Amino acid sequence: MNDSAERRVRNLQLNGERALLRGSRRGLEKESLRVTRDGKIALTPHPEALGSALCHPWITTDYSEALLEFVTPPYTETDQLLGFLDELHRYTYANIGDELLWATSMPCIVGGEQGIPIAEYGDSNVGRMKHIYRRGLDWRYGRTMQAISGIHFNYSFSDEFLAATRAAEGDERSEKAHRSDLYFRLIRNFQRFGWLVPYLFGASPAICKSFTGGENLHFREFGRHTFYEPYGTSLRMSDIGYKNKAQAGLTVSYNDVDAYIDSLKRAISTPDPEYARIGTEVDGFWRQLNANVLQIENEYYSFSRPKAVARSGEKPTTALRRAGVEYVEIRALDLNPFEPLGTSVRQLEFMETLLLFCLLRDSPPIDAREQGRINCNQGLVARQGREPGLELYRGDGRRVTLRSWARELFDAMAGPAELLDEIHDEGRYTEALRQLRERIEDPALTPSAQVLEEMDRHGEEFVQFAMRISEEHEQYFKAAPLPEQTRQRFDAEARTSLEEQRRIEAGDDLPFEEYLRRYFAQP
Repeated sequence: MNDSAERRVRNLQLNGERALLRGSRRGLEKESLRVTRDGKIALTPHPEALGSALCHPWITTDYSEALLEFVTPPYTETDQLLGFLDELHRYTYANIGDELLWATSMPCIVGGEQGIPIAEYGDSNVGRMKHIYRRGLDWRYGRTMQAISGIHFNYSFSDEFLAATRAAEGDERSEKAHRSDLYFRLIRNFQRFGWLVPYLFGASPAICKSFTGGENLHFREFGRHTFYEPYGTSLRMSDIGYKNKAQAGLTVSYNDVDAYIDSLKRAISTPDPEYARIGTEVDGFWRQLNANVLQIENEYYSFSRPKAVARSGEKPTTALRRAGVEYVEIRALDLNPFEPLGTSVRQLEFMETLLLFCLLRDSPPIDAREQGRINCNQGLVARQGREPGLELYRGDGRRVTLRSWARELFDAMAGPAELLDEIHDEGRYTEALRQLRERIEDPALTPSAQVLEEMDRHGEEFVQFAMRISEEHEQYFKAAPLPEQTRQRFDAEARTSLEEQRRIEAGDDLPFEEYLRRYFAQP
């Protein structure tokens, strides 16, 4: 831990302000593909029993009609958070017939681009916009990449904690300005040190050959139908996944909220010649929302995002300008196939410790040269993170082995972990650090290594491994159906969401073109 972080930890301890961390809130967005018993992406519509994908607050869809997304409310306790996510899974399994929820981030057998149905959201303007945006992703990048699943961890500190930090630092700016700067301090440091996450938790070292259409992108072969990286951690976060080459030339600044907003707004208003050749509305059929570098802000893929709670119909950047940063969204987590929920208490406690560490540590601006090193580190860890002696680049360009840098960071996180332990009185955060540190000393303990070891031990292709684990999870969730009262609550929420979608569709009175014009005209 650098001197500033140590000083901030001591101040929190001496001033009795560590208790204010108790009000921190966390939430999850967890994606899972619906698949058939033969390992193919389900082509069935989003089950009506699960409600409206447009309006349901907890069960929706991501890119594909088959790609479920479970969204939890924010909780102050991790156990409650995972308890609610567990209920969502049990409810879903009671309403998807004979289909399964795929247990891994990388998709199952992909029957070509048309084997991945684009999500439908009804006939309202907002529903059409969501669907056409996804059509645009298809035209720009193809559908296969969009079928990847992951977990997003949303986190915010309590208002009281942020106010105490502002007072301690003597910041006389507005609460909104100080809060936004704190979260951007965190995000910049997460950019620098976030490679730890795919190393510790990456669980996608192998893919079905159908994901690349059989093209071998410098992989090794595992049986007849599987590509893999022997030292890979997260192919999901590599250049074949979300960190795709199509956006390699796009520069988004994380140095402050205004620079971030301006760089995104520039991308969504700058025409791209290649996308212009696709066309926007061709023969009455919308191919994409526009031909700009980004159709909307959410098209930009990143490890982390500053977020504000948007009002109905409000652009994300408009919400950020109005409210400032209200929470951070961490998008670097693979589904852990060895956990029925795809994540665990220990993992989320580590994430909380890492984010507190990133907030407390000094975080100078990131220039283009350092950003290039950050991107390089992320790519190296994703495709070869467990390689013995692998070297990464510090911000100043010095090379350092992953293992020695990881040890250094774990040492520095001890103070933040102790702060969190003091408010929970159980030593859980320090214990999570201790257990996860073993993965630095022995890479065979990482989920990515365990996936390959399981496949080898059982003589399984990737799809066979993922199907076996998915069926085990199905049995786990179906073994304990929801209590009747809980089921009725979810039934009521599904009905309410369907009614809300009908209300929105009935109330639309703008032509779609005018709806889009007004949306993009927001400041």
